[in-house]
Formats: sequence, C-alpha cells, structure tokens
Amino acid sequence: MKKIPYSKQIQTFAGQISILKQRGMVIANENDAEAWLRRVSYYRMSGYWYPLLADRENHIFKTGSTFEQARMLYEFDSHLRKIVLSCIEPIEVAIRTQMAYVMSMAYDGYWFENASLFCHQAKHTKTIVSIQDEYLRSDEQFVRSFRWKYSNPLPPSWITLEITSFGTMSILYQNLKPGLPRRDVAAAFGVSDTVFASWLHTLVYIRNICAHHARLWNRTLGVRPLVPRHPRNTFITQSVTNTQRVYFVLAIIRYWLNIIAPDNTLPQDLINLFENYPDVNPGALGFPSNWQQELLWN
Repeated sequence: MKKIPYSKQIQTFAGQISILKQRGMVIANENDAEAWLRRVSYYRMSGYWYPLLADRENHIFKTGSTFEQARMLYEFDSHLRKIVLSCIEPIEVAIRTQMAYVMSMAYDGYWFENASLFCHQAKHTKTIVSIQDEYLRSDEQFVRSFRWKYSNPLPPSWITLEITSFGTMSILYQNLKPGLPRRDVAAAFGVSDTVFASWLHTLVYIRNICAHHARLWNRTLGVRPLVPRHPRNTFITQSVTNTQRVYFVLAIIRYWLNIIAPDNTLPQDLINLFENYPDVNPGALGFPSNWQQELLWN
C-alpha cells in the first residue's frame, strides 16, 4: 500500500464532542464530557471506545453507545494499572536483592563488569555503558557518598543494582552464561532460568506500560512469556493457549508474590475491582470464566 502524508488537523474540544455525536455516540452531559477530554486526550480515549464501534473503518458507533461506557473502561484500566504496579514493586526489589547476593557470592561484587560471565560481548559492553549512565545521573545520597569516598568507577552490585533500571537489569540477567549462579537466581523465584528470563522481561514490559499510563484492558501483549513445565509452587493448572493476555501476567505476578510476600492480597484486589466495575468483562483481559477456582488464586 502506498503511504500518504498525515493530513488531519487538531480539533477543539467542542469539535471533538461534535465529531463523537455525529458518529453516533450518546453524550448525556456535554460539559462533563468536554471537561474529561481536557484532562484525558481524545486519542488516548479512542482505545476505550474502539469496541463500541459498529463500523470501525468509518468510526460509526453501535446504537446506544455512550461516552460514560468508554470513561468507565478507562477508569477500570487506571485502577488495574495501579494494582499491577503496586505488585511489581516488591518483586522488582526482591530480584535486585537476589541477583546481587547470588552472583556476588559466586564471584565477587563486581561480577557484572566481568565480560567472561556473559554470552554476547557487544551486548555486555552496551549494558555497562547504560549502567554507567544511570550511575552518573543518580543523585541518591548513597551514590554521592560512594563517589566522594572511593575511586572505583562503579560501586559493587549490591549498590549498583539499586540504581540500575529494571530493564537494564533484565538485559544483564538474560545475557548471563548458563551455569549454577544463573540457575540459583531463578530458583529463588521457583522457576527455571529460561522461564525466569522470560518472566522478568515480561514484567519489565508490563511495568513500562503501567508507568506510561498505556492501556492494559483488552490488549494483546507484545511479549509471549513462557509457560513453566515444572513450577516449584502452585501455578495455574488450566491449559494456557494464549500467554499474551493480562490474565497470564497476573498469574505470574501472583506466583512470585506467593514466594516473596505470601500475605499478598492480589486475588481479593482483583475480585474487588471487578465488583466495582460489573460491566467490565474479565474475558477482555483473558480471564477464564472459572478463574477463581484455580488454587493459585486461593
């Protein structure tokens, strides 16, 4: 298909309301709807009213589609992202801790600088550059204290990994050569090293979605996390045909929380969320109809 220049012009907020009405959306209170679009852009909202379209090519809404339906889905998604972010935080901290501890005990505190421990030298060099940039940008007091007192270009891993981004840490782990220390890090989280690398990459991806306030609801993810063959602890037992849905990621989060924070409330948080938004179909997130019967969620 031949590409063409983008020619659409920005519309006033009142004009955006007019366009929605012309396309068949019911807007009970135009002032409230306009105020909402002043806070949440038309383009961002389009992902939430897309399922309400009868004619997606010409953007014509199904009969009876309302602005409030799209707004409700947006608010549901916002609450879901907050739940997910709050759950990823302790997992991220635990992974930083285990990587620094296991690898430093196996080698030394500067294992991450040792190119012989990594598969791809060019990738390792690039990762070290990223770590150095993150170190130089950091204004943490413990970093300033290290710079003032020590001559080392970087601190040992138990300090450095505290200011290394989650994404860089994931790349660092993925590039480690196969071996006992790599497996030991994964074993602390109840999975094989290949599954651990896959799940770690997935959580980085999901964390970025949430941090940038992008849509989780009704989304096919751009990653395909592995299904563990022999998980050490309880995981979902139903056959999984699509790991690119949010449900599978929530199962990963629940699995790891059960190891590092057994008193986590993720199942009840999800139940409460669906009860507060009864018009949201859990199936749009990949939830099976009997998901609460899984031992993982009990």
